[in-house]
Amino acid sequence: MFLLAAISLGFFGSFHCIGMCGPIALAIPIYNHTRFYKTISIILYNAGRIFTYASLGVLFGLVGQGFALAGLQQILSVTLGVLILLGVLLPQRIVTKYTITNKFFKLFSVIKSSLANQLAKKGLSSLFVLGALNGLLPCGLVYMAITAAIASSTLLHAVLFMAFFGLATVPLMFSLSYFTNLISIQFRSAVRKTIPYVTGVMAVLLILRGLNLNIPYLSPERNAETNSFAACHHANTPNHNAKLCIGK
Repeated sequence: MFLLAAISLGFFGSFHCIGMCGPIALAIPIYNHTRFYKTISIILYNAGRIFTYASLGVLFGLVGQGFALAGLQQILSVTLGVLILLGVLLPQRIVTKYTITNKFFKLFSVIKSSLANQLAKKGLSSLFVLGALNGLLPCGLVYMAITAAIASSTLLHAVLFMAFFGLATVPLMFSLSYFTNLISIQFRSAVRKTIPYVTGVMAVLLILRGLNLNIPYLSPERNAETNSFAACHHANTPNHNAKLCIGK
């Protein structure tokens, strides 16, 4: 379930990425080169982005584990889900007013300068770094993915969520770099309208996960003694009813 949420957020969110990160993807110096060179260049660039997302998964997965050890993960999951829903439902001018991006403006300026330096090098060796830096740029969808990583049940789940989120953005971002006019503006606009719905679904999933409803995989029951989650269901056997649990 959590991987499906990561893939959905990444794929539909990649249409938003065209507007935010598209200029960088289009600026990759791959034109007037062979198809093989173009392919390798775009793969290196996107591998850098995925590396950054996975690294963020490690960082924020550890944060989430800290909340789990303190027995606060369910509260955290519900709180983050509610905040995401508010971000979807409230007018954009209110959301923008309280964004954290402005507080880190100087840091992002440094990243942008580094991006420009990497683009100027025009070599394969700089493309992975270019993608890695691109993954650090402010992006609401990345913030959403990080939120899910924090609320993940394990560090591995956090890393996998961020990695699959990044992988799901690759098809469109690869196509954008390779075929510059493949996707029409009208189609991009239509798909981008689905982003609030995908984000809203993810928020509801986070809230359900924290409500301890004992729904297998969707809202697993928390074991207070081991401080872990389990997805359980009853299976009928010839002799008795067996309760099967999978630790989460």
